[in-house]
Amino acid sequence: MKRKLNEDFTAAVGALCRLPGGEALRHLTESLENDDPSVAIRINPLKEKSLPEGMRRVAWAADGVYVDGLRPRFTFDPAMHQGRYYVQDASSMVIGAIAGELAGDKPVIYIDSCAAPGGKTTAAISALPEGSLVIANEYDRRRAEALCENIIKWGYPDVAVTSCDTAGYTRLGPIADIVAADVPCSGEGMMRKEAAAVEQWSPALVEQCAALQRSIIDNMWKALKPGGYFIYSTCTFNRTENEENVAYIAETLGGIPVDMHLSERFETIAPGIDTPYPAARFIPGRTEGEGLFVAVMRKPEDEAAASQRHDRRKESRQKEKHSSGAATTEAWIDGDDYELTTDGDRITALPKRWLTTINLLKKNLNVIYAGTEIAIVKGRDAIPSQALAASRLLRRETWAEAEVDYSTALQFLSRQAITLDDAPKGIILLTYDGHPLGFVKNLGNRANNLYPQAWAIRSTHLPDERPDVLKTEKS
Repeated sequence: MKRKLNEDFTAAVGALCRLPGGEALRHLTESLENDDPSVAIRINPLKEKSLPEGMRRVAWAADGVYVDGLRPRFTFDPAMHQGRYYVQDASSMVIGAIAGELAGDKPVIYIDSCAAPGGKTTAAISALPEGSLVIANEYDRRRAEALCENIIKWGYPDVAVTSCDTAGYTRLGPIADIVAADVPCSGEGMMRKEAAAVEQWSPALVEQCAALQRSIIDNMWKALKPGGYFIYSTCTFNRTENEENVAYIAETLGGIPVDMHLSERFETIAPGIDTPYPAARFIPGRTEGEGLFVAVMRKPEDEAAASQRHDRRKESRQKEKHSSGAATTEAWIDGDDYELTTDGDRITALPKRWLTTINLLKKNLNVIYAGTEIAIVKGRDAIPSQALAASRLLRRETWAEAEVDYSTALQFLSRQAITLDDAPKGIILLTYDGHPLGFVKNLGNRANNLYPQAWAIRSTHLPDERPDVLKTEKS
């Protein structure tokens, strides 16, 4: 069905087309009115050894593939809930690729300042050097919960999730090697996917978003180390929210432009419009993906500030709380680089390398998740968490396992009671396709489902046939 675009928006695109570099937008409105959005997924290299065969690759994303044909019903694919892949617009995958190129080969501190629902965060996790600390923030608490769920399912243990205004990050001092700011925007690039993006657009919305973006830039620039990289992105087309904000970073904050040469490396990616600063534009009708703008800036070096930062971080060192419950769960995880701590009835594995930084976050921000939740203490028992089942830290030989079929996997993910034949009593790790699915407590005649209620599939009908997105051909 043809979409009817706002006449003011169409006129604004026409004006952009007449600027230097604007000719790349010449087919934009036609595509927004008539084309369906592309569908893509990004494979989790922590859980899948290779990409699915027979699927077209996303040129700028090593783990990205397009899903051709009818859009699968992803909700009913256990592999997605296992964190083996993430459904993400192909254009957005470039943020992870950029982060990986900027980071080099040593662990970094990476902050994703406007992170929900988690696609760009998990893309960065996959691209950054092993051992990097990834901090993801989302102001809206409901969206922050979804962000937390997706990061947990991805299975990487060196993470922290906060839910706060970015102004809170100014209290930390310059701690991040890389800051990503995929800022709230007018959403012009989402018009093929979301009817609301078409309906809500107005010139006033553009100005309102630009003002909010400037405040986020100002806040997060303060959290960036001297010499660190700032990745600025939007899912919109106008220059007010894009090139003009890049100019602000360069000319007001002193940012040094970094050219990733994306428009030279990939012919379907366009450069910025009427700007002396390097940038990249992903444009529907030209690029196979939705609208995206991205630019990279580097913060000038400042040795004095770096020295002050070191002293401040040293002073923030705190002792973690331990308990006998934490000691009993040490055998549940692999690796000696994590310290088990308790907070109320929760036992969590925190990366030793980043304890000081995580404590700094907890002191200054609303941290809703950090590290890997290992267990919940109930009376004298420690019950393994779903986060442990999803995590790379899981020591699988600790548990008796039961491989389940597609129907049983869906029942588990819907938080229904299930029955296991020939399984011992006690805690059982369910697997599907040979990958961990989650825990149940087997009582013999039935098994208590330990999957989080908030994550459960809510559907009155569960299909019999699996959407085999990863081409595993499992029944």
